[in-house]
Amino acid sequence: MKRVRYPAEFKAEAVKQVTERGHGVVDVAKRLGMSDKSLYLWVRLAKEQSGVGTGENAALKAEVSRLKAELKRANEERDNLKKGRHVLCQAVRVKYVFMAEHKDQFHLLSMCRALRVQRSGYYAWKKKPKSKLTLADESLLVKIKQSFEESQSIYGSPRVHCDLREDGVLCGEKRIARLMRQANLRSVRGYKRPRFRVGMPATTAPNRLQREFTVALPDQVWVTDITYIRTHEGWLYLTVVIDLYSRAVVGWSMNSTMATELVLDALMMAVWRRRPKTPVMIHSDQGSQFGSDDFNRWCKDNHLVPSMSRRGNCWDNAVAEFFFSSLKKERIKRHIYVTRQDAKSDVFDYIEGFYNRVRRHSHLDQLSPLAFEQLRTGS
Repeated sequence: MKRVRYPAEFKAEAVKQVTERGHGVVDVAKRLGMSDKSLYLWVRLAKEQSGVGTGENAALKAEVSRLKAELKRANEERDNLKKGRHVLCQAVRVKYVFMAEHKDQFHLLSMCRALRVQRSGYYAWKKKPKSKLTLADESLLVKIKQSFEESQSIYGSPRVHCDLREDGVLCGEKRIARLMRQANLRSVRGYKRPRFRVGMPATTAPNRLQREFTVALPDQVWVTDITYIRTHEGWLYLTVVIDLYSRAVVGWSMNSTMATELVLDALMMAVWRRRPKTPVMIHSDQGSQFGSDDFNRWCKDNHLVPSMSRRGNCWDNAVAEFFFSSLKKERIKRHIYVTRQDAKSDVFDYIEGFYNRVRRHSHLDQLSPLAFEQLRTGS
């Protein structure tokens, strides 16, 4: 067989069919009508001749690969920071929890770099994820939630601390506050404080109380006031009589009208319940019900000595105002009453079932009014 001499250009184009276009050596040789062994030889020689350029291309490809890997890592760490930004300033164990929850989404090493924790620490946490303190906090939180729910979700950390202390649980108030904050257990908040206004003294009765709200004995000074409660049927008016000694509500009355009889009914309940043996000072604001002739004659017949705040000065009757504030923020603002009877039943439950018997009062060393009276008087 006669040996064929192929020109250099033919050889170069045949090699390009294999190296650049990706065709197989056998297919190219068959199409060109030549021996596949010769084509294999040409391809090998071409690769050997371009050895220097191949090395440069390989270095360039390696650099591109390295840059792509760095970009991928940077993007992953950026995504880590987006999702885990709320744990960046948290404790290490909080970061470990985040890593465990997102281990299928991000690489572990990438999360360790982004959150600045050690991988060995994460594996150690996986074996024992909860410390003794964490377990103790979880056990304490169960008792905190029980106290919080029994208070109808109004107690803050000071009163919850008193409940736990009575049950024999030894812990600090700051620890309870921290756990309540983490569990989003919030005590109820009050309304804005009223602006102070200077008022004129009453002409019907002088201000005998003079803001002396601390009393040594029961049934010496009572305070009274009226408030209103919204229902779908209309306003419901409430009058209370509070003994300054124990802050107990000793008399109350509710009606759809704000007449003098509303006040007299509350006073009648207080006198019937307490049966005071000596004259009692009864302090009120300058409402028309408390300045009426019927009110003054009733007080005189039942040995009550009227006292009145200055006009428009709520601080002179702060105890009664504080009770109404507690009633509204702890009970009324949580409900929408359809009828007046619904409101009456709920307010009755708050006064007689909760406030007088259960609710802790900061003025009484965190005791309820009834417990305070039983402790002091032994009754």
